[in-house]
Amino acid sequence: MKKFLKNIANKITGAAKSIKEKAVKFYRSIKNKVNAAFISAKTVFGRSRAVLSTNTAEGYVDTGVKILIAVVIGALLLAGLYALFNTTIMPTVTNKVKSLFNYSGK
Repeated sequence: MKKFLKNIANKITGAAKSIKEKAVKFYRSIKNKVNAAFISAKTVFGRSRAVLSTNTAEGYVDTGVKILIAVVIGALLLAGLYALFNTTIMPTVTNKVKSLFNYSGK
């Protein structure tokens, strides 16, 4: 009977060890997956922060504003010349503009 009880105790101990090993393995697997998800989320947030904090398109806006300022200053300069001399400064442009507005459609 003593041998029988010892055999059952060994089987129970072996099963408990097996269950413990499987539980530890399962825990490590879950832990690794959670860590991988955390690292992935951290990477995505880091990339999005980097994209949102860059100002690469600002150069295009600056260039557009500079061009707009140049056009306005040129128009003001041309209007000043017209007012100063009270005559046509660029006759070719004046003729082209008049011909565009006098379009008869034929």
